[in-house]
Amino acid sequence: MPPEITPIIEEPALIVTNSETSLVVADIHLGIEWDLYRSGINLPSQMKGRLDRLLGYIQENSPDRVILLGDVKHNVPQVSWQEKDEIPCFLETLAEHTHVDIIPGNHDGGLELLFNRQKDITVHSARGALIDGVGYFHGHTWPAPEILAVSYVVTAHNHPTVRFTDAFGYSIVEPAWIRTKFNLEVLKGHFGNLNFENPAQWADPELFVMPAFNELCGGIPFNESTQEELLGPAFSSGGIKLEASEVYLLDGTRLGLLRNIRKLQYTRVRNKNMDRRRKSSKGST
Repeated sequence: MPPEITPIIEEPALIVTNSETSLVVADIHLGIEWDLYRSGINLPSQMKGRLDRLLGYIQENSPDRVILLGDVKHNVPQVSWQEKDEIPCFLETLAEHTHVDIIPGNHDGGLELLFNRQKDITVHSARGALIDGVGYFHGHTWPAPEILAVSYVVTAHNHPTVRFTDAFGYSIVEPAWIRTKFNLEVLKGHFGNLNFENPAQWADPELFVMPAFNELCGGIPFNESTQEELLGPAFSSGGIKLEASEVYLLDGTRLGLLRNIRKLQYTRVRNKNMDRRRKSSKGST
């Protein structure tokens, strides 16, 4: 039986079932409040609320492991006092309930120094890992070659959203799931030593892109973004089939293929308006 990949309805989290059950979340960005504070925005720490949400998922689904798919912490390159204070509690509390796997993201430098290494926590390679028959990589690097040899791959990093804009130009943004495939021709150019005719090395996997767990992070509106505006080499190089992506909201609503919900005309208008404001502000100084 192939693995089952099931989003938790109304939540930015996955349940992956194979020989074991895994709970997957991405882009927690603990410590973002400190970064916002430095920008003049005062918010109390949200760590306890995020931890309670995860513990609620664990209680409801009894997973064998929790997979944190990158960007557990927020601040780079330094580690803030908030992260030093909160991350040990966050990770070690999770480890008291189930095994914790961390696939490091681009914000996770120094993370392994912030928790007790005797706890039930494993930090994998930044290029990803195979866990119970499913491939995981954060997305700021190319995936490790062995990840391409399984049927399902899960990634993150882009904080995918969809922007809905009405006739008056008002808009709202909703987090979204993206389901797509890799672009074989682009991958052949990068993974030159991989035998794509060998099913033991290339399984033409389905790719799931996770929304950010932390709603303060913002996101990239996929329906208003070009390939070059996406983050990570697999995305910006055309290594995924962007236009053929299926888009889902957190409540399970299928919006259809990305090519059919494109709103790039609004992106162009917005960018022109921003350029005008920049020119106007330069002229007034």
